[in-house]
Amino acid sequence: MFPLNIPNVLTVLRILLVPVIVVGLLDETPNGDALAAIVFAFAAFTDGLDGYIARHRGSVTTFGKLMDPIADKLLIIAPLVSLVSLNRIPAWVAMVIIAREFAVTALRMVAAEQGVVIAASSLGKLKTMTQVAAIMAAIAFDPTPLVVDLLLYVAVAVTVASGADYFLGLRKRLDEARELRSSRQRPESRT
Repeated sequence: MFPLNIPNVLTVLRILLVPVIVVGLLDETPNGDALAAIVFAFAAFTDGLDGYIARHRGSVTTFGKLMDPIADKLLIIAPLVSLVSLNRIPAWVAMVIIAREFAVTALRMVAAEQGVVIAASSLGKLKTMTQVAAIMAAIAFDPTPLVVDLLLYVAVAVTVASGADYFLGLRKRLDEARELRSSRQRPESRT
């Protein structure tokens, strides 16, 4: 059982809303696109809200640290795959975004093994905002107008840039941690 607090409940709620978004998109539900768009917008809002509450109320838990990123990835990946299957977005757009998400997750695991934590950067936050805006627009507009396509391309560009920024930042932090460990292990010279 997970610790019952507002951020954790919002994280679980976000996970539970993902199938609703997919059904709204893929099922022939009346006004399914509108339902999917509204639920997606609400779920995206809970992403920012749960982090804010957790930090400001001191409600950060191990469950939240583990499940929040999983919920975030499900919220982005499931609609992308659904939109590709509906031919609303190109498959390569979804693959670039999904590949970046998995690559950064793998890098986080490597960093954690080395005792290195890299906080979300402003570019990472911009990445999330552009992805949410692009997916929201692709859900809401069928067929997708040119402006939605442009927004998707902006999201891809920011996604790639933030992935590169994360990789370079991680490399720098790992080098710093390695240097610190080796300096601690060197015997002090006596003069």
